[in-house]
Amino acid sequence: MKIYKSIEDFHHIENAVVTIGTFDGVHLGHQKILDRLKELAVKSDGESVVLTFFPHPRMVLHPDDHGLLLLNTLEERTERICKNGIQHLIIHPFSKEFSRTSSTGFVRDYLVKAIGTKTLVIGYDHHFGRNREGSLKELQELAPVYGFLVDEIAEQDIDEIAVSSTKIRTALLEGDLRKANQFLGYRYSITGIVKQGAQRGKALGFPTANLEVKENYKLIPANGIYMALISRTNNPGKSYEALLSIGVNPTFGKNPLSIEAYILDFDKDIYGEKIKIEVLSRLREELKFESKEKLVLQMQADENEARQWFRKEKF
Repeated sequence: MKIYKSIEDFHHIENAVVTIGTFDGVHLGHQKILDRLKELAVKSDGESVVLTFFPHPRMVLHPDDHGLLLLNTLEERTERICKNGIQHLIIHPFSKEFSRTSSTGFVRDYLVKAIGTKTLVIGYDHHFGRNREGSLKELQELAPVYGFLVDEIAEQDIDEIAVSSTKIRTALLEGDLRKANQFLGYRYSITGIVKQGAQRGKALGFPTANLEVKENYKLIPANGIYMALISRTNNPGKSYEALLSIGVNPTFGKNPLSIEAYILDFDKDIYGEKIKIEVLSRLREELKFESKEKLVLQMQADENEARQWFRKEKF
């Protein structure tokens, strides 16, 4: 897949089959659109093109109160789209100036002149252009004027899957990783750098890898203890079973949110490494214990239950 940092970096092609969207999560509904895009590109002897934007429009238009939590970082979204077999990915910078582009100007100057769109694959409820003034109806009116076809992903086709980014966010915030992963069609993951923590886990006999997530917009699942798989970016082909703790360590007073992975049967020093945590299933909610001894007993029980779970699930 070829990746472009703006529409200006893209070179006009003769038969571009294009879709547009933020594609947060690249979930099963998005994957249906991408499959249709690839199918039409093959049928028309064209090339598949995804046009997406970063930062998310709400981050730009409402910087102080967007309240947005995204399922994917930009890196994760790019990786997921690549795995779907798309030929070209354009990540155009979204700015206030760009947001003022009229719907007609967007179609004429960007989709047609810059990209060379011959077929546009779009969802039934897609809106675009200044103040989201453009709609499917306008695209259908502009298509014959500018010489492209519109292929609509109908409402019943999307509803058939019954998936949305909002439903996935809700499931994650409730700690329901099984439901979230089912909607996504893959395992929800968190990527970051292993940093030095308070060393509490090591002192208790459960040394953990503390994850630092640079992107503050990344959605972190509900506090609790989870089963997870860990992979290291310097050895992506191998994964390790782990217990993941997301929370504020209430047994030790008031603390900031931490993401800590206790990797089973693992004793290597990975400080400073980038790791990926695939979150599989919630074991229990976060609890406050009366003493460190009671916490250790619970952690031992968690480890035993996790090992049994992994044996049964056979990851």
